[in-house]
Amino acid sequence: MKIDLNTFESVSTPTYIIEEKRLRRNLELIRRVSDEADIDIILAFKAFALWKTFPVFREYISATTASSLYEARLARDEFGSLAHTYSPAYADYEIDDIARCSSHLTFNSLSQYSRLHARVKAVNPAVSIGLRVNPEYSEVGTDLYNPCAPGTRFGIVADKLPDVLPEDVEGFHCHCHCESGADVFQRTLEHITGKFSKWFGQLKWINFGGGHLMTREGYDTGLLVSMMCDIHRRYPHLRIILEPGSAFGWQTGALVSQVVDIVEDHGIKTAILNVSFTCHMPDCLEMPYMPAVRGAEVPDDRASSSDENVYRLGGNSCLSGDFMGMWRFDKPLVVGDKVIFEDMLHYTTVKTNMFNGITHPSIAMAHSDGTLEMLRVYGYEDYRSRMD
Repeated sequence: MKIDLNTFESVSTPTYIIEEKRLRRNLELIRRVSDEADIDIILAFKAFALWKTFPVFREYISATTASSLYEARLARDEFGSLAHTYSPAYADYEIDDIARCSSHLTFNSLSQYSRLHARVKAVNPAVSIGLRVNPEYSEVGTDLYNPCAPGTRFGIVADKLPDVLPEDVEGFHCHCHCESGADVFQRTLEHITGKFSKWFGQLKWINFGGGHLMTREGYDTGLLVSMMCDIHRRYPHLRIILEPGSAFGWQTGALVSQVVDIVEDHGIKTAILNVSFTCHMPDCLEMPYMPAVRGAEVPDDRASSSDENVYRLGGNSCLSGDFMGMWRFDKPLVVGDKVIFEDMLHYTTVKTNMFNGITHPSIAMAHSDGTLEMLRVYGYEDYRSRMD
């Protein structure tokens, strides 16, 4: 069926809708940056893993990054290439399968490396082994997302590395960003090179991780390209890898929901939706952040919750805190009205759950020709299978 991307008039049940035109726009920019900077930019599944969209991705990129056995299998089985894999810790009962699914495998600690590297090489002699390093610097303001916060469990600090790396260590992995700009990367890069460049001559590659939000409006892609070209000049033997997640799915689609009831208590009007923040938009509560709602605005501090057309939005789970607010709409909401949450594809579809057995939103793609393809419609059996 044809879809109106402004109103989603024909969508009557909760649905994540990814727009092919927007996805291709991001992919084209990412490929251009990759070509100009002569670096590998690969998709991080932790932010976006809708495998039915992989045929589009494969037109622009050739590899992905995984953080677990199942993500590594998704890379091999559905994307069609072995994964760049990193995990805080590999379990003995999974490491062999992970190695088989990986082209690059990064260890988080020297103890994990010492215990498992020979086994990894025995299973997959071609795998390239790396170590995650911690530059002890990050500008991520929310500790929940700061991989370099004091006491972090991620990576090895410089003074714990031997002067001569083990013979089979070929790369460093360093992740310090979260939806950051190129200026943040520029400042962080000074710390990375300052602490770890003395080992660069012993390496074949360096992975600067994710969080490089190069598809966001205002991101300085020219600065990013310039920095990477400078690294090439200084260390021409190093292959450079970036693995953003959000940048691929940024502003590519919405979560369409409907109002099922409106309740009021102590002057607060809550529009209860047929979606849930805790189940379907968990980052909103975890970060926390206020998502953009189409046709609505967040009122200033002077506004009262009792003002006309101002509503708190509530999810339909039994969690008391499954709500956010306030938003001012153009007109009073009524049961059946659509509430459209913008930019709800990255770090959302990968984190949803079926708490309370709430009906899970469908997943659809709006193709460039205006047709809507349902990629997945969830039902009772999906919930039941999770309870087995």
